Amino acid sequence: MSTTEPALLGPGDVRELAAALGVRPTKQRGQNFVIDANTVRRIVRTADVGPRDTVVEVGPGLGSLTLALLEAADRVVAVEIDDVLAKALPSTVAARLPQRADGFALVHADAMDVTELPGPAPTALVANLPYNVAVPVLLHMLRHFPTIERTLVMVQAEVADRLAAGPGSRVYGVPSVKAAWYADVKRAGSIGRNVFWPAPNVDSGLVALVRRQAPPATTATREEVFAVVDAAFAQRRKTLRAALAGWAGSAPAAEAALVAAGVSPQARGESLTVAEFARIAECGQAGKAGKAGR
Repeated sequence: MSTTEPALLGPGDVRELAAALGVRPTKQRGQNFVIDANTVRRIVRTADVGPRDTVVEVGPGLGSLTLALLEAADRVVAVEIDDVLAKALPSTVAARLPQRADGFALVHADAMDVTELPGPAPTALVANLPYNVAVPVLLHMLRHFPTIERTLVMVQAEVADRLAAGPGSRVYGVPSVKAAWYADVKRAGSIGRNVFWPAPNVDSGLVALVRRQAPPATTATREEVFAVVDAAFAQRRKTLRAALAGWAGSAPAAEAALVAAGVSPQARGESLTVAEFARIAECGQAGKAGKAGR
């Protein structure tokens, strides 16, 4: 164990732990373990985690980021799906940060099934998200834990670009709009491949999200707005009049909803803000209600 970083895991520590547990990172679960102490400290600083925070971490793996979070936060709740890793992590925390072990809790579950956490409500989400489920997990956590004020996630660089993209961007799409429903989103840095074991064949990026005080003002539900978003980008090369025909019931009905929302029927989904999608959903529901009342 390093004398300068007594608690955090270095490359040798990670490999020793993995060997002792018989763990090999799996592509199926998108596992790439962070082996660089400077990187996890940087993540904690960028996330602005402090002593008042209860942090939820998804996919803690061997505990590299967990330990750094525990040094800074009041409490860390880690959600881990892997049986072996979930069993081992409390022991790692107790061995390397015994004075903080009481501030740690483990939830052994698939994050997509988690709708409540032990202890105080989380104020922050900080995680190295498995690449293959990053967006669904992020959106699930933001939906079910409205007390999460700040989020910093490390994801594949391409996914980071999509999440942080604004209207008109070539990579603006469903993840961009749905993340914007919950939060202001921005890119917060890049992460090199050599800080992971095994080194991935893609670059990684940090994405910071700050929770909005409220979603865009609308009488439409989140489900109704997201249905419009999904329909608009399912055929992103089509005009909204055509792309939303199935959602609205017909192309003329889609056009009526778009016009009522102040959106050109010839526009495409990639040009719209989340607030505009919300207006379309609201006007579409109003149009359907009007037809039903005739």
